[in-house]
Amino acid sequence: MMREFEIERQFNIKIEVIRPNKGIYYLKTNAGERCLKRINFGAQKLLFVCGAKEHLINNGFTKVDRYYLNNEGEPYAIVNEDLYTLTEWIQGRECDFHNINDVEIAAKGLAKLHEASKGYDPPENSKLKSDLGRWPHLMEKRIKSLDKMRDMARKRNNKTEFDMTYIKSMENYKALAIRANNILKSSEYETICALTEEEKSFCHHDYTYHNIILDNTNEVNIIDFDYCKREVRSYDIANFITKVLKRNEWNISYAERIISAYNSVSELKESEYRLIFAFLVFPQRYWRLANRFYYNEVTWGQNTFNKKINSIIEENQNYTKFIEDFKVLYNQCE
Repeated sequence: MMREFEIERQFNIKIEVIRPNKGIYYLKTNAGERCLKRINFGAQKLLFVCGAKEHLINNGFTKVDRYYLNNEGEPYAIVNEDLYTLTEWIQGRECDFHNINDVEIAAKGLAKLHEASKGYDPPENSKLKSDLGRWPHLMEKRIKSLDKMRDMARKRNNKTEFDMTYIKSMENYKALAIRANNILKSSEYETICALTEEEKSFCHHDYTYHNIILDNTNEVNIIDFDYCKREVRSYDIANFITKVLKRNEWNISYAERIISAYNSVSELKESEYRLIFAFLVFPQRYWRLANRFYYNEVTWGQNTFNKKINSIIEENQNYTKFIEDFKVLYNQCE
């Protein structure tokens, strides 16, 4: 009860119903339906995220999960040294990535978000979150870590099924990572980073189905900006394409429709296609899964890890065809 009482006191609300829901809490209060969330980063980063949402709203992009402020004008409550945020509970349905109409609406929503993000100056007391200029270093580091994790697997006396699968499959994904790094090196990455810095824009960085809520008028509402940061927009676009296409057997037509819908709102430069290509080629999902396994980042069981790595490997034929189709379609020589 202490936790609920503190939330009520600091946000000046009365909680009538509280219900856990996918890592957050649904609240019915005297002021309406709310979403309560415990965050795992500090107040300064939260102020960057809060400022980003307010910037979007001020630029006409209002369909976001705006933070409610506490009694002292801050976007959080402190309970037992944990930070909690309170937002409106947005009514609607999650974006269906199998439905091309939903996907096109979401692609246009992403373009509108990127346009509205321009000109963002974070609050003075916030911590700037930025990945601008970091990708050459990140790719190099992750290529090395693929080798390091294979060494870890080989040294284990009692190898798991995941270890054996990883040892057998790693070289293929390492080759993809090196290929992606070479594409990045031959791109205009630094120039695009400089332009992004100058524009003062930002990315959502987790633009996936459960963060895209379509309301009863089929308008896009975007939620959960926890990972938003200064970043080239090509990252958000490539990440969105990957999230959609892995659910649609890597059908190139979905990527075409995404890019076409995005361009109808905000035209991509020719040089940005090269960055999108580099991000699509880099085996981010494979690296991330192995990283989670070997560094105990999540508490999934062995079966979950096995299913996930086998699923990625089973997609390989469709994925490889998609990469080659994308390369031809968008004139990406290597």
